[in-house]
Amino acid sequence: MEPFGIALTTLALFVSFGFMIGVLFGFFGMGGSFLVTPALLVMGYPARVAVGSGMAFVFGTAVIATLKHHDLGQVDYKLGGLMIAGTTAGIEVGSLMVYRLEEFGLAGGVIGVTYVGLLGSIGLFVTRNALKNDDNDGFGGDHHDATDAESDPDAIPDLAKTIQSYHVPPMMTIAGGIQVSLWMVLGVAFATGLLSGFLGVGGGFIRMPAMFYLIGVPVPVAVGTDLFEIVFSGGFGAFTYGMNGGVDLSIVAPLLAGSALGARIGSAATGIVDEDDIKIYFGLMLLGGSIAVAFQQAGDYFAIAAFNRVGFALILLSAFVVSGAVIYSTIAMMRKRSNAAATSAD
Repeated sequence: MEPFGIALTTLALFVSFGFMIGVLFGFFGMGGSFLVTPALLVMGYPARVAVGSGMAFVFGTAVIATLKHHDLGQVDYKLGGLMIAGTTAGIEVGSLMVYRLEEFGLAGGVIGVTYVGLLGSIGLFVTRNALKNDDNDGFGGDHHDATDAESDPDAIPDLAKTIQSYHVPPMMTIAGGIQVSLWMVLGVAFATGLLSGFLGVGGGFIRMPAMFYLIGVPVPVAVGTDLFEIVFSGGFGAFTYGMNGGVDLSIVAPLLAGSALGARIGSAATGIVDEDDIKIYFGLMLLGGSIAVAFQQAGDYFAIAAFNRVGFALILLSAFVVSGAVIYSTIAMMRKRSNAAATSAD
């Protein structure tokens, strides 16, 4: 009975974790899938299985969330197609790096250290912008109007304006009437694809800020297009790792069972809640993920099991707090609109 009880607890844990990540994935177009791989590493799964199963989960969740964003008209398919081309090449290179590191027994450590640095730096950047409360240059922005960049040029970050000023042909037009070099789009795609294949993530927590800050893509369109691209990059990555025995369906299935509902809730929330209201929680979630993996790495290095447990608890806490904030903000906004409508009727 004890093994059955443990298996049942693990199943419930994966379903709950999948639900929380699904909410984040649907709402941010990123935020959450990057927690799966370090969570699996903390639980003791081999690096290849942790990365491969993470990619398979990303693929399934992205399909669900993209369908919802398509209904909202927040997908630029031309931009997405070009991003797919660059990302696919990057994933292949990233996965080869993981296999080579495994040969030297360094994969788990290097991936973990990369997570710590990457999540920490991006988390600090996002949190800093949130605390500054800069609506024009803050990550997130208003999810509701896909033409913000066209109607309000100040909505485009200064760095993106500078990059757009360099006309390196061929040029292309993206949503909002923005002109940008094809080479910049492909460069961003390759870099994030490289990280996707190496870290076992969809790359959205890197690509989404890059699309906004570097290319100037309006945030709502960046979210939907990013998810569309993740469908293909996640599918390709899952196939690549699956061919080498890196996908464990006993992990992926319960995660997807939870995210199927969570992703639709998160996607629907984009039409109700302004991301600026909770972007600080997203930054703190990234920092939480960074600290969690740091504990896991220290636990492995110093052979202290308690550090591993603390790291895993921090990962779950990060996902729970931010997904809870999304749901709470959605319910609060719906109640506010309902009360306002009732007042107007009176």
